[in-house]
Amino acid sequence: MAARLTYKSAGVDIDLKESLIPFFRRIASPTRGAHVLEGIGGFGAIIGLNGAAKMRTPVLVAGTDGVGTKLKIAFATGRHDTIGIDCVAMCVNDIVCHNARPLFFLDYIGCGKLDQSLALAIVKGIAKGCAQAQMALVGGETAQMPGLYRRAEYDLAGFAVGLAERSRIPNPAKMRAGDAIIGLAASGLHSNGFSLVRKVLIDRAKLKLGARVAELGGTLGDELLRPTRIYVGTALELFDRFSIKGLANITGGGVIENLPRVMPKNLHATIRRGTWTVPPIFNLIARLGKIDQAEMDRTFNNGLGMVAIASPDHADAIVKHLRSRKQRAFIIGEMTRGARGMTIA
Repeated sequence: MAARLTYKSAGVDIDLKESLIPFFRRIASPTRGAHVLEGIGGFGAIIGLNGAAKMRTPVLVAGTDGVGTKLKIAFATGRHDTIGIDCVAMCVNDIVCHNARPLFFLDYIGCGKLDQSLALAIVKGIAKGCAQAQMALVGGETAQMPGLYRRAEYDLAGFAVGLAERSRIPNPAKMRAGDAIIGLAASGLHSNGFSLVRKVLIDRAKLKLGARVAELGGTLGDELLRPTRIYVGTALELFDRFSIKGLANITGGGVIENLPRVMPKNLHATIRRGTWTVPPIFNLIARLGKIDQAEMDRTFNNGLGMVAIASPDHADAIVKHLRSRKQRAFIIGEMTRGARGMTIA
């Protein structure tokens, strides 16, 4: 007689998933603010809109994203403690471009077989990212799907919601020719372009993730897993202190594709190459992959994590302020008359 089948024998361990909920709740608890009425454990998180009463026209701003094939580096190294920071960053760096203060975050982890230590490492990273973003981790979903993922592999996505005063959301119509373009330094590759990164550095150049690379000042694995910088505190302070006319998160597509998203149709961005510091990892990829500059520009951030547009009268003060906050910043160009788009010269 055939053995009786159970959900667990099919690969889904409900007991393990349920046993992790108290751990997830403890990990998330330091991020919980007064606006969180009900968090992890229920059918849905309940969030109070604290601060909305002080706004004339409060609006919610939502964003969702994942980490992409940077996960492959985490799988190969067995290091999963920072990938959650990347997931948070990819979501909140988008919504803060609208001058939205992040309120709460939810995550989704899809895996073949649930592993307790791996799941806890991922969620600890998510909670750390939420703390950096000054927002609450209020819940998520850990889905076990045997046969869909390889052993010890998973997918990770996040969802962020923030609150903004509608009148203070940057308006492209306020931009003028002559406005300054200010670049905020990235921490490295962030979480974009990793399909090309892996093709160049691992598949073609045969570099080892544990090997020290002199020009990087550390191992390749350390460089590739460097977490995406979270700009929430920096960006919100800029909006509070200065008249920021536009803010672009430089993700997939580089400056070429992302900066025009916050520009009006009648202005062109002219950026001067050499006005900012390009981290060594980008030069390494370009050299070993024989990648031309145009392809680098449309794939990677090339050292610019955020780009702001402001009046030229405020540009020097903005850069000085950012540097006083230990955020490297550079005046990299200006807005000119012309069709929407950009030129890097």
